[in-house]
Amino acid sequence: MYKGIAFFDLDHTLYNEQTRVDQDVADAMHQLKENSVLPVISTGRNLFEIPNTMRKTGIDTVVSANGSYVIFEGKPVYKALIDKKVVKDFVAFAKSNNEATTVMNSTGARINFINDIVRGNYNFINSRMPNLGVDDFIEKQEVVMMLINTKGPDDRYIDRFADTLTFFRNTPFSMDVVHKGSSKKTGIQQLIANAKLQGIPTYAFGDGNNDIPMLDFVDHPVVMENGLPNVKKYAEYITTKNTEHGIVNGLKHFGLL
Repeated sequence: MYKGIAFFDLDHTLYNEQTRVDQDVADAMHQLKENSVLPVISTGRNLFEIPNTMRKTGIDTVVSANGSYVIFEGKPVYKALIDKKVVKDFVAFAKSNNEATTVMNSTGARINFINDIVRGNYNFINSRMPNLGVDDFIEKQEVVMMLINTKGPDDRYIDRFADTLTFFRNTPFSMDVVHKGSSKKTGIQQLIANAKLQGIPTYAFGDGNNDIPMLDFVDHPVVMENGLPNVKKYAEYITTKNTEHGIVNGLKHFGLL
């Protein structure tokens, strides 16, 4: 029986600035388990992007793709798919603006073309650009998330697809795109319901806009010192920077370590 659940964003939170997990953070995740606290990765990234992170931290419960794909102790418990017609319409509209779309699920990703914005985006998030082949991916695979490689204006997409999609601007070069209403909050709610984790105190660590629904939902929201100013308004506690032992300090503040 768990006595607490701790949710962790990855980029600029659990990760250092090289998109890796420092050893003291990895050790803290293992210690949480020994202390009967369930550590959960809660991220905009998809499962195929984080196997090394899961291995190093020992975490096997993940709210991925901004809440659209959830696993508990390694087993899928929830997914929110984007309708394929919506995906095709979105890709076509983005292409008409000369902006590339990445389509994703838990196992992989494809992109329809590459330009300077795409290069800038994948360099910014420190990830390898996916292979080409969006049309084939849409026909043969489920789509749980898209990424529009754009510097804006965002309203072109948000207004046109307001009835079917939800958007999160997380980098200067891209927005995450998920099924309407999906968020880290909804993914956490589905995890708690499907894994029967009700009645357990919840904690969350984050820094960015897509963390706001999660931080607003949990019992004890923690924001990194390097977090966005508008996100810090949701914090019960502001810990030190991700590069200054922020995770460990935040967990100690609440007596979880």
